[in-house]
Amino acid sequence: MSTLINLIISGLATGSIYALVAIGFTLLWQTSQTINFAQGEFVMLPAFFMLAAMNAGFPFWAAILIGMALSMLILGVAFKRMLVDPMLKHGVLPLAIATMALSLAMKESVKQFYSAEAQPFPSLIPSIDLHVLGAVVSTQSLGVLAVGIGAVVALQFLLTRTSVGHQMQATAQNPTTARILGIPVERMIMYSFLINAGLVAIASVLVTPLYLAKFTSGETLGLAAFIAAIVGGFNQVRGAIVGGLLLGVVDNLAATYISTQYRAAVPLMLLIAVILFRPQGLLGSAEERTV
Repeated sequence: MSTLINLIISGLATGSIYALVAIGFTLLWQTSQTINFAQGEFVMLPAFFMLAAMNAGFPFWAAILIGMALSMLILGVAFKRMLVDPMLKHGVLPLAIATMALSLAMKESVKQFYSAEAQPFPSLIPSIDLHVLGAVVSTQSLGVLAVGIGAVVALQFLLTRTSVGHQMQATAQNPTTARILGIPVERMIMYSFLINAGLVAIASVLVTPLYLAKFTSGETLGLAAFIAAIVGGFNQVRGAIVGGLLLGVVDNLAATYISTQYRAAVPLMLLIAVILFRPQGLLGSAEERTV
């Protein structure tokens, strides 16, 4: 029983990181029909921004703020203006291919200009073992889970309780009608890119102390978050949250009770099952498009 509790808590912690990254997938798709296959590298890069700031002499907290600011500027504004806007005019497929190329470019750039070796990264939360219901639980897992939940709650408050959030939702549901109603659609789309940049930067701070900063760290995370978004429902933020948490727990349980050798196959099996029996995702809604 104690092992199960520990697995569930650590799985929820990992799942909360998946959820943050999956929400970014969902927001970009809802507002601008953008599928960002460089999302995993978007999580990898802020860690190197922060490491560079610390190497320049800034304290850890200041480095986090610098990393967040650079992420918003480069992964938010520049990404939209320099890649998405020009490529989206040619359709979703060319944009998807362009983000794949961006993914490779980001990995190689970090490898060449920073280091090909894994780098240690300081943790926000000191790792201390706590005894909860007979299980040994790390404060790091609890801290990651708390920060992840806090970020999700703040985002949900923004989307459901503020005027900007309502305008963003209107833009996602029907941009043409939103324009008629006087909503600044382009600004709302930019906000979604900025939110995505903020979410990946938070995910980077949470996940990098666990797996070190390395140029390949975004590969597995990006795939897991993409699967989580599809499983939960690609057109629903709450679906991305559920998909991320579910994937984190299932992955942990499978590695312990089935086999670590087949651990990577479990998310894919879950994805296939969802696509076969509920293509719109667990909490998603079916969409009709004119062809």
